[in-house]
Amino acid sequence: MNARKICSIVFACAALATFGANAQSAGQDIKQGAKDVGHGVASGARAVGHATRNVAKKVGHGAKEAGTGIGHGAKKAGVAVGHGAKEGWDATKHATKKVFGKDD
Repeated sequence: MNARKICSIVFACAALATFGANAQSAGQDIKQGAKDVGHGVASGARAVGHATRNVAKKVGHGAKEAGTGIGHGAKKAGVAVGHGAKEGWDATKHATKKVFGKDD
């Protein structure tokens, strides 16, 4: 082997070593970039999950309050109907006694 061939081989090895170092550095950059993107996606998903939970909680509480209001309204209406029926019965009883001449 002459000096020219040896010199070419040395330059080729140096170029390959440089390329390998750059490729490894680029690989690390790609890996770090992918890691950062993964963290960003996870943070976004976490934020969406928390927002969904908050909305669901508000909807649930609203439904509970509406149901309670409806239930209380139905109870009041039932009591009023019951009282009205009692008053109607009392009035009917009183009128019947008056018609037949019996005092109450």
